[in-house]
Amino acid sequence: MTITGPVEARAIQRVRRRLIPFLALLYFVAYLDRFNIGFAALQMNEALGFSGGVYGFGAGIFFIAYFLFEVPSNLVLSRVGARVWLGRIAIIWGAVSMAMMFISGPRSFYVMRFLLGAAEAGFFPGVIYYFTFWFPAHERARAVAQFSMASMAAGIIGGPVSGALLSLDGRGGLQGWQWLFIVEGLPAVALGLVALRYLTDRPEDARWLPDEEKAWLIETLRRERAQSPHAHASALRTGLLDPAVWRFAAALFFIVTTGYGFSFFLPQIVRRLSGGSDLSVGLLTAIPFAAAAVAMVMVAARSDRGGERRRYVVASASVAALALFASTFATSAGLSLLLLSIAAMGIYSYTPVFWSMPTAFLRGDAAAAGIAFINATGNLGGFLGPYLMGWLQDLSGDFLNGLRVMALAAVVSAMLIVTSRTTLVAAPARVMG
Repeated sequence: MTITGPVEARAIQRVRRRLIPFLALLYFVAYLDRFNIGFAALQMNEALGFSGGVYGFGAGIFFIAYFLFEVPSNLVLSRVGARVWLGRIAIIWGAVSMAMMFISGPRSFYVMRFLLGAAEAGFFPGVIYYFTFWFPAHERARAVAQFSMASMAAGIIGGPVSGALLSLDGRGGLQGWQWLFIVEGLPAVALGLVALRYLTDRPEDARWLPDEEKAWLIETLRRERAQSPHAHASALRTGLLDPAVWRFAAALFFIVTTGYGFSFFLPQIVRRLSGGSDLSVGLLTAIPFAAAAVAMVMVAARSDRGGERRRYVVASASVAALALFASTFATSAGLSLLLLSIAAMGIYSYTPVFWSMPTAFLRGDAAAAGIAFINATGNLGGFLGPYLMGWLQDLSGDFLNGLRVMALAAVVSAMLIVTSRTTLVAAPARVMG
């Protein structure tokens, strides 16, 4: 018999308190290590003679490795469990991130960014897959939003911290950008070691979950799996060959093109707008991420409350596109920063609601493969976006055409979702006390 009411509320709250803060902290560090290249570029590009094209290619090649290793990584996670695999991922990416201090030219830059992508591959889709073992469908968008807020925190906190670390330039015989990689890579190694003891693979193994709450959660998730359209076809090929999976992957590809083109160049855009110091640039870049954090949670909560997904995803992409395009015609630095902040709100509100769609109909090996395939293919946009921004910067000498192309990519993403025939409406979420 399924237990509902207070037991349900306590179970969800307990799982949320146990898993989300720690996983969000890991994601905060992952995002910091992935994006600190944007702040390092304020010194590194000049020190090593990197053009916009070289920087954009190196920033983006991370995602080529991400694409190649992500599906295999998630399949291994489904076999060995999240505790061991997520811990292993964090330890290795932290070590590689610290080794970025040894970059000496374009070739070593490309190699180290590729290795960082290979090391981190599987973390985000692994966590999304892991959530399917712990959160019912009507709670998943909110869980992903709370987890994903770590990326906003990395932008809010990481900007000023990175700016401050750059000011260590010359200390100990190292340049500021080298200190940046050393200091921000170390926490991943420490947290990876903690994950090996802290995480629990499945509710059945959770000693910290009371028996009646555990029974309710196990039964609820079992019933959802049985009712899934792919309940009797959870083979690997389902996750890779379903047309809906490919459409989701394409939609994610275009919004990721927008997001990473925007975020990897945001410190340089803000530097050009403000003409400020490394620290002031770090402080100003925190503003769009702070706005995005608030918007992300609000949009995900409203989507969960009504069970509507498509409308919120399309609206988020549309807001991003309009704001990015409008920012290229802004007549003041203040107006430009405002529009870039609105664009960030749209870009980052898209993701949590988006991920509640494929996880609603994929189960078992199909979920492990399908989620990883969508994320890996979609994140190829993380190569295209920075590459286009850098290439267009070299051609025109500014970022305006690049931002217009990023706006167009967001429009394409919205069109792919709005024209989808897949049923995307999930069961309405219950509001917990």
